Amino acid sequence: MGDNPSRSENATAGDPGVTASHTRAAGIGVSPSRYDEPPIGGGGALPKKKSFSMESGFRGLSVTAGAMVLVIIVAIAVFLISKAVPALSANTENFLTYKQWFPNETNPAFGIAALAFGTVLTSIIALIVAVPISLGIALFLSHYAPKRLATPLGFTIDLLAAVPSVVFGLWGRDVFQQPVHDFSVWLNTYFGWIPIFGGEGPFGQSIMLGGLVLAIMVLPIVTSLSREVFQQTPAMNEEAALALGATRWEMIRTAVLPYGRPGVIAAVMLGLGRALGETIALALTLGLVFNISFNLIEIGGNSVAANIATTFGEANETGRGALIASGLVLFAITLIVNMGARAIIYRRREFRDSAA
Repeated sequence: MGDNPSRSENATAGDPGVTASHTRAAGIGVSPSRYDEPPIGGGGALPKKKSFSMESGFRGLSVTAGAMVLVIIVAIAVFLISKAVPALSANTENFLTYKQWFPNETNPAFGIAALAFGTVLTSIIALIVAVPISLGIALFLSHYAPKRLATPLGFTIDLLAAVPSVVFGLWGRDVFQQPVHDFSVWLNTYFGWIPIFGGEGPFGQSIMLGGLVLAIMVLPIVTSLSREVFQQTPAMNEEAALALGATRWEMIRTAVLPYGRPGVIAAVMLGLGRALGETIALALTLGLVFNISFNLIEIGGNSVAANIATTFGEANETGRGALIASGLVLFAITLIVNMGARAIIYRRREFRDSAA
């Protein structure tokens, strides 16, 4: 019992000095000291980069989508130019300055002057009327109205943007035309000395009627976007203005409006794009007269889109080419407006970021 238990012949088994033969016999196969050494270079533990990932796939999809937008725009421009060139070659008048529209005659004579003038004038009137009202409604919904009132009212305004334009056109022609006629007579009676309200009539389907109908159509778009922009104003900016003793209107004027100015500009330009391209509503409310006049209340006015809608069915080959040429002008006007809007937005954004 006093004897020690039997041991291996190598009395040093289990000590740090164990031989490689004993280690291999234990089934380890490598020197234990290798587990204690750090990886060479310090980056051996990093995972290998995958050849494909969700991030790279999404990046490629985004680049492709952006490139497709440019391709589509170029394709539309090429199509319009290719279809418009034969008609422009057959035109006997200056396309940019001639007022009348006779592309179906033996000697075609047509011009875009009156159509472009009516398109721009009705759109400007729509913005002058709609933008102040839209901003007032947006500020009321975002900073004044209680939530139980702001939510259903905002939902109702959003629904107005989904109403088809033909409904607005029929309503403007059959219902809204008489009130506008009476208002035009009143303006002519008391303010007839102003050229835009002058004339001897008749009144009715006029630039004013078309502009007011367009204003109603543009209003929900500008209101919805402006409301979303105003609601994104940082709360600490508003609280800081109120903490300094500003009234609610002063807080809006100094904190909310400067912050939301780029978004408001974008909303206005989007509304302008809707007004420039409107077709059926103006075809039903304007007098469809080819003239250039700043008189807002007499029967008259026309637009590029309305002229395309009303004359395309009876146009011959040259007439269709002339209508496509007018569409090319509208396409160019829309591009110029959008590019100007983006330039304004970027300039305001850079100014705001530098100020911050």
